[in-house]
Amino acid sequence: MYNKLVLFDIDGTLLLASNTNRRILVDALMAVYGTEGNARSYNFAGKMDSVIIHDVLKHAGLKDEHISEKFTTIKNTYIDLVKKQLRPEDIQLLNGVPELLGKLSERKDILLGLLTGNFEGSGRHKLELPAINHFFPFGAFADDAHHRSKLPAIAVERAYSLTGKMFTPEKVIIIGDTEHDITCARAIQARSIAVSTGTYSAEQLKSHQPDALFDDFGDTQKVVSCIANI
Repeated sequence: MYNKLVLFDIDGTLLLASNTNRRILVDALMAVYGTEGNARSYNFAGKMDSVIIHDVLKHAGLKDEHISEKFTTIKNTYIDLVKKQLRPEDIQLLNGVPELLGKLSERKDILLGLLTGNFEGSGRHKLELPAINHFFPFGAFADDAHHRSKLPAIAVERAYSLTGKMFTPEKVIIIGDTEHDITCARAIQARSIAVSTGTYSAEQLKSHQPDALFDDFGDTQKVVSCIANI
């Protein structure tokens, strides 16, 4: 019987995507809006894909209504380009990730899911390339809300729909590499585990007071023990 719900971020937590991902977004923005805004320099870390698109276009001077009227088109164009152009060699799995997911998936008391700023279509493709998508039967994505803080409750509801179990906040663990993952866990009083494999240093993450902090997932048993006992 499942006892804990463990929700993983994707970029910077499970894997690193090459700069091809940024170029693809630039190409999609140019194709749909005729401008890339500041997409080449914008800090993607921990941000929702939907928010990134709005922010870079507003930087270029576009109004909200202009962005919104073509939002479905830009989303679908970006996802389509990701699926066509992102290759296995563009994805680097982070240290210990395959081993950690393998061990967690063997446990009957832990349900794995995703909580990510990626759109589902592009995020799933990033996971499919290194063959780890199958570990995550469901998730909450940028398609589901404009603010990351709304995603934990959505993930909990989807876990309930999948398993019939309603996970209480203290049984939910959100794992990510930015302050935004820690903050969104607090939105439902869930536990947070931070890992400094993205753009945030261990010191930066520590200042946001996650419940646990790792340099990476290299020590599989230590991480599994933390998840089981946190």
